[in-house]
Amino acid sequence: MVKKTKKKSEWKYPRKVFLVFLFTLIAFFVRYSFLALSPNINNRNMKQFAANRNTVSKTLTAKRGTIYDVESNVLAHNVTSYTLIAYLDPNRSNKKQINHVKDIESTAKALAPILNTDEKKLKDILQKGKDQKKYQIELGNAGKNITEMKKSEIEKLNLPGIDFTETYKRYYPNGDFASYILGYAKTNESKDENGKLVTSIDGELGIEAKFDEILKGTDGYLQYQQDRFGYKIPDTKETRIDALDGSNIYLTLDSNIQRFVETEVKAIEEQYKPEWTIMAVMDAKTGDILASSSTPSFNPNKRDIINYENPLVSNAFEPGSTMKIYTYMCAMEKGTYKGNDTFRSGSIQVADATIKDWNNIGWGTVTFNKGFEYSSNVGVSFMIDRFIDKEDLRTCFNKYGFGKSTGVDLARESNGKIDFKYPVEVANAAFGQGINTTVVQHLKALSMLANDGKELTPHIVLKIEDPNTKEITYKREIEKTKSLIKTSTISEIKDLMYNVVNSEDGAATGKKYKIEGFDVIGKTGTSQIYDKKEKGYSKNNHIYSFAGMYPKDNPEVIIYAAAKKPNVASSTVISTSVVNLMKNIAKYKNMFTEITKNNSTVTSLTLDSYTNKKVSDVTNLLNQNNIKTITIGNGDKVISQYPSKGQTVLSYDKVFLITNGQKGIMPDIKNYSRSEVIYLMNALGYKYKLEGYGHVTSQSIKAGDAVGDKVVEIKLES
Repeated sequence: MVKKTKKKSEWKYPRKVFLVFLFTLIAFFVRYSFLALSPNINNRNMKQFAANRNTVSKTLTAKRGTIYDVESNVLAHNVTSYTLIAYLDPNRSNKKQINHVKDIESTAKALAPILNTDEKKLKDILQKGKDQKKYQIELGNAGKNITEMKKSEIEKLNLPGIDFTETYKRYYPNGDFASYILGYAKTNESKDENGKLVTSIDGELGIEAKFDEILKGTDGYLQYQQDRFGYKIPDTKETRIDALDGSNIYLTLDSNIQRFVETEVKAIEEQYKPEWTIMAVMDAKTGDILASSSTPSFNPNKRDIINYENPLVSNAFEPGSTMKIYTYMCAMEKGTYKGNDTFRSGSIQVADATIKDWNNIGWGTVTFNKGFEYSSNVGVSFMIDRFIDKEDLRTCFNKYGFGKSTGVDLARESNGKIDFKYPVEVANAAFGQGINTTVVQHLKALSMLANDGKELTPHIVLKIEDPNTKEITYKREIEKTKSLIKTSTISEIKDLMYNVVNSEDGAATGKKYKIEGFDVIGKTGTSQIYDKKEKGYSKNNHIYSFAGMYPKDNPEVIIYAAAKKPNVASSTVISTSVVNLMKNIAKYKNMFTEITKNNSTVTSLTLDSYTNKKVSDVTNLLNQNNIKTITIGNGDKVISQYPSKGQTVLSYDKVFLITNGQKGIMPDIKNYSRSEVIYLMNALGYKYKLEGYGHVTSQSIKAGDAVGDKVVEIKLES
């Protein structure tokens, strides 16, 4: 009996162990069966989870399309950039090689001057990452957008733990150039549905924004199975869909004309400090925008932007007297206009308001034709009573395209505002006050005069090309309306616009825009600016503008320019730059080679090098082309010239010839332009000091006197 009890006692513990083991085995079996047979565990699809652990998915990023000008010059494209990263985990290193940033202080000291940033700032970033036990970190904004050249500099330092990730960014090779037309695109970072960091280049302004989806293209992807070492498993399925690169866009912009415009706009900005300036050029026969520039501007690479609206299409302002073109056209179209009828200028009472001419006193009794030439506000006010009424004016303005979109392929176009009701508002609208228009609307309306009364739709996009197939998916067509005005109206208004610029009458408002032989036609504008605080129009602040085209009989180019609140109360603010622009465009397009007007032949000539040639021979050659030569000195041979070899000049331009007979004698430089003076003083080796802008009015050393080591003090005025 004792023995049985002992045996039972001995078996008790092994049995307990066996039961625990058996229970654990059963539990494992049940759990394993559940894991093996159940499709979902903890609300997670196990089949998908297993596949994801072994499946690699990579996005094949589409290349953003390139933007070109009309001559296929690159205006915007993708470039490779790099982001600097620092590995901080000591486990990356071994006894043979250090593969992490071990010495934070020396690393920060070496990188700071190359990254153009503060050494302490880099040190703090590195130290913070180390304290947080980060595996790797980026080095802030200074470490982003690293160029290939800067990357090479950093690599030469051989800094342990410093590496790069490759990205793409949008680059604008010309910097601040047609900035509001191009706009900008920037690199953005986001996370996809799997939490992976995804980068994309997104358009945010201008062409980059409006055609963002077309430029972006379509990303592809690559999917395959990998082993635990990260290698592709052989003979497993691979899914690949190639990316479709974004389309290339060709603009109507001509980079050469754009440079001319950029130069003149910046000259106005530098000299007169206006609140804003805008200058635009359109092809009179196609509606293609050839150039557009404004200030303030920005560099799309830096995005140092103040205003996010494109002044060409979004800036609606009171245009002033350029609207008289359309008021006069309206009366001509109605058949009631009588240009030789007269009115008393100076002032007119309209309801309870007195409207005055811009000079406050007028010109006595003048014809309506002369009123246009003088830009008489009183004249157009009289026209509302005699020739047209309120509804006629409203209908004409709307018919000519004001108060509505032009259809130009740019975003955020303003319709402007053509709204007038009471008699004084109608009179004001007739000479461009109390209404708002845009620059592109003026370009479109002026195109009627170059196309037998048919109005052109302005365009900025010439064509769109699929880079994958080279197929042209879009091509600009010349879009014209039906004829909106009669041939007789076109002829009559052109004559009036011609007289504004070319009249011998000293009171004509556009004489500063005259270029001999160019047959420029146009209309000036000076609008007062409404002051919200004063609740009235300012007497001291204006918008100066010019709307014109040339040559008269067959216009090729339409130009509109305006400047708001310059520091000089004069239309000369824009006239000099517009004239320079018109000359440069004419030279570039070789417009006047065979045109004769008033027995004056305008020709263009590409200059040769005249160094060591006889002065008389060079003078005769240039005089045959009606090109004026300015000979400095009494020598018989040319030792220097301006403009230089290869430059194109037109008839009536100046060519300076420095001769070997110049012996330190001061020439007469009165009325020379600033650029001509700078060339001449440098060519002669004289010390000089310039004061002011425009043309020379005085010189400290008289013509014919010896200069020696004295400084020539030169004053210029507009």
